[in-house]
Amino acid sequence: MLDHLLQAAGLMLGILIGYFVGAMPGLTSSIGMALLIPFTFGLDPIQAIVMLVAIYMASDYGGVIPAILINAPGQPSAAVSAFDGFAMSRKGEAGRALTLSILASGIGAFLSAGLLVASAQMMANAALAFGPSEYFGLAVVGLSLVGVPASSTTLKALIALLFGLAIVTIGVDPIRGSERYVFNFLLIDGIPFLPALIGLFALSEVFLMIETAHEPRPEIRRIRLGRQSLGLILPHRWNILRSTLIGYVIGVIPGAGASIASLVSYGVARKASRRPDDFEQGSEEGLVASESANNASISGAIAPLLALGVPGSASAAILIGGLTIQGLQPGPMLFANNPEVPYAIFVSMFLGIPVMVLIGLFSAPLWVAVTRIPRPAIAVAVSAICMLGAYAAANDTFEMIVTVIFGVLGYVIRKAGLHPAPIVLALVLGEMLEASLRRAMITENDSFLGVVSHPITAVLLAVSALVVLSPLFGRRLPAEE
Repeated sequence: MLDHLLQAAGLMLGILIGYFVGAMPGLTSSIGMALLIPFTFGLDPIQAIVMLVAIYMASDYGGVIPAILINAPGQPSAAVSAFDGFAMSRKGEAGRALTLSILASGIGAFLSAGLLVASAQMMANAALAFGPSEYFGLAVVGLSLVGVPASSTTLKALIALLFGLAIVTIGVDPIRGSERYVFNFLLIDGIPFLPALIGLFALSEVFLMIETAHEPRPEIRRIRLGRQSLGLILPHRWNILRSTLIGYVIGVIPGAGASIASLVSYGVARKASRRPDDFEQGSEEGLVASESANNASISGAIAPLLALGVPGSASAAILIGGLTIQGLQPGPMLFANNPEVPYAIFVSMFLGIPVMVLIGLFSAPLWVAVTRIPRPAIAVAVSAICMLGAYAAANDTFEMIVTVIFGVLGYVIRKAGLHPAPIVLALVLGEMLEASLRRAMITENDSFLGVVSHPITAVLLAVSALVVLSPLFGRRLPAEE
């Protein structure tokens, strides 16, 4: 009885810590888990793993809270949710956006946990079929699915995308190991992603906030809990199912992660929507799609960990460390030698997700109160959080400098009519695109035809071509009728 109470206490503590870590820009779920691992040394293995899994789940949702309220994604995967979540907040619908996000996150996480139990072994084996050429195809799919932001023309979106890909080339060549555009030794590892993300979204928003400090603010609509909350999510049930499946499948692929899952799901939702122009202008469909997918990817990342001992994400790698510290070996033998551990993870997810959702729903009015604070005060607070988050990413002032530079850059490109979304997309997928293509070319003796002839790669590239060409077909159909 005492053990069950301690496990429940560890679950609650992990959820609360996860919310805090997720809501603080710069503190990723992997950082939060790594910081807590030393405190698990003296705990029972199941208590320790349950707490780490709870931190993993809750921090992934917590990142959307500042993304919606102040356009400062707490987690890299929450950047996609900020496209529409913050737009809804600016319209006075912060409560609605928070409610939709927590319900979509909870449902996506819960359904994907069921997929984890049912198909962990099968999906993990399928992930082993992905080599460099398949990762190249996956990156191309991701680039093709996001589409053109509603606030930009195709040319402007392409310029932003190419600019982001150019930024990715800074640093050490992933194949040869030679330096590229490294005019300062601090750039040897390339442009740090988190500080760039914080600057593009949050700090640039501070500058816009100062510019519009005297403009009237929209009336904030209240959201009541209960039937009204459920009524918000029911119209999106098919979107959630589709996005959950996408998030889980991409989460299984080692190295893909929640950011790519949310990007791909967002792009698919946009292509399938009857109102694609609403995306990035406050679309509920976009917010629901990204949140369902990035939370579903958690279960996907845990699947190869349990079945093969291969982490599907950085946070899953930290979880492997937590298991190893407890004297446990992840992989097929874990089910044979210590079956209580994987089943404890399954149970903790099914019990922890409803608790996480309830905490999110009942705390939404508290978070909405942030939007009532005067804009100058919010600007100062957000600036401080940006600098703190950037410094916390690597405990180096260089990250703070990068945040300021990208904050100014984000402000300039917004004033020029561009959108940060294609740049973020390039920063997420650029390295995978280049490294995977070049590795695949090496293995195929520099034959591009050999690279694209892999069955999975060919299917992925065909899907990308259909996605890119689909708007042309859509324009021709009315004329033919």
